[in-house]
Amino acid sequence: MTTQSNQTFQTDIAISWYRSPIDAEVLAELRKRNDLRGWVQTISHLGLFFATGALSYLAFGNINPANWYWSTPLLLLSLFVHGTIGPFMGLIAIHELQHHTVFNSRALNGFFEKVYAYISWSDYLWYQASHAIHHQGTCHAEYDGEVRLPIRFSIRRWRVWLGWVAWNPSATWQRLTLVWHHANGRIRGDWYNHVLPQSNLSLRRKHRNWARLLLIGHSLTALVFVFTGHWFLIVVFTFGTFYCAWLGFLCGLPQHYGLNQNIPDFRQNSRTFTCSWLPAFYYWNMQYHIEHHMFPAVPFYHLAKLRRVIESDLPPATHGLLATWREILAIRRNFLEQPGYRFIPEMPFQNNVIKTTSSSS
Repeated sequence: MTTQSNQTFQTDIAISWYRSPIDAEVLAELRKRNDLRGWVQTISHLGLFFATGALSYLAFGNINPANWYWSTPLLLLSLFVHGTIGPFMGLIAIHELQHHTVFNSRALNGFFEKVYAYISWSDYLWYQASHAIHHQGTCHAEYDGEVRLPIRFSIRRWRVWLGWVAWNPSATWQRLTLVWHHANGRIRGDWYNHVLPQSNLSLRRKHRNWARLLLIGHSLTALVFVFTGHWFLIVVFTFGTFYCAWLGFLCGLPQHYGLNQNIPDFRQNSRTFTCSWLPAFYYWNMQYHIEHHMFPAVPFYHLAKLRRVIESDLPPATHGLLATWREILAIRRNFLEQPGYRFIPEMPFQNNVIKTTSSSS
């Protein structure tokens, strides 16, 4: 079953992308995968999620009438720390595994892709198809429905803040409802129907079965938690990626916010910022977003090296989330105050010619 689609996306993507000059041998070296680094990142990332979840469970079990005044705040703090990694357990981790750059083995990349997708209730099959198109036609309105510019966001709605620092029940309900619709074969939205076309019966069947696996698997696990007396594990693990989304939002929104559509230059539609090791670890180094789009076959653990090699041909990067968000909010104010405002990143002089590839810009 599908809903009526109002927008038609083009499929004949033929964009001549600008990519910064780089020596072929250097690029070949940067594209090499390192299984050890892949294992360290993946096991540490998963391990941190399960470790903070276990600590939250122990904190809950420690609450009693005699110590509630300090044990309850400790529980809330541990859930905040646990929930903070939650957004990165979804499409962020899945993203890099889908590029097949974490491990040399495609089978290992595929296995952990599914592990992360299950933990986070993620629609990895849709994302596989969607993200491939996003890379080919980044921020081109007639091709890319994954990132539609201009991006808008609110910082005034209380429900938004609830989801950032605690838990937004309506957002969780919407996610579960979406999985339910998919489990019943209902695909809604222009981009979803473009990426998962009704004519592709095999992909539709796999997509439906994955949604059913999420519902049945998580429901059975939740029942086990309840009947064994460990119901709080539902909060920690079943829905452990559904709250405290603040850091995921702060890291993720700058990727393309305020930038330009229909331009064949990733320096004009993507943003790089640098940050300390912990957000970079959570975020799988996707703060190097221009570099990732230019050379997507370079593993996340080599993106900092890649930037150093081509940095003279790139816009300057803000350092830290605070500086990055100063820029984001300044751009947002200009958008709100000046109709028609356009933000142009500072470009190296020798490559500062901007061309559009579509009349729809």
